[in-house]
Amino acid sequence: MEKVKLILASNSKWRKEIINMAGLKCEQIPSSGDPDIEFIDPDEYVMALSKAKAQDVANKVDNGIIIGADTIGYLDGKAFEKPKNREEAFKNFKELSGKANYAVTGCTIIDKYKNKTITFCEKVKVFFNELTDEEINWYIDHEKNIYDCAGYSLETRASLFVSKTEGDYKSIIGLPICRIYEELKRLGYNIKDFETIE
Repeated sequence: MEKVKLILASNSKWRKEIINMAGLKCEQIPSSGDPDIEFIDPDEYVMALSKAKAQDVANKVDNGIIIGADTIGYLDGKAFEKPKNREEAFKNFKELSGKANYAVTGCTIIDKYKNKTITFCEKVKVFFNELTDEEINWYIDHEKNIYDCAGYSLETRASLFVSKTEGDYKSIIGLPICRIYEELKRLGYNIKDFETIE
């Protein structure tokens, strides 16, 4: 049987690394910009974003399993997305300091072989320590990914400030790979169907 092709509808190096670290190969085809979707509910919002991104890429290819994802931080009714500037980044961290927030990741799998679509979201609770202004400024000055991630980059320097998490850590980084694999199995695939990294 011909191997199933995985296509990641994102240019995120972290999401690609998660797939590769799990032993699977994938092709990256970024979606065309950010969809204009109104924020009402965090779960519905990230799922709608992931579906729009996956569908955009699915429209460009003949075959494959397309994976789209989007992640936000969420606290007290507010979504934390990629900060637009230093002032916004500082304000976000002041709000997160000493509190537990949620990293919410929406994920869509479009299977063009079987003409099926699955959309879901994963939510992880993230506990931040109290932060001084000096620590926040240090983070902003030294975190090169600060304007490329939703709220904070837990896989790098923000890990200094997080005491614990509840849920799938990979989902915080942006891709709940275990849940994705479970959904692929529900679609009828097994690990031997995928091209793997030796």
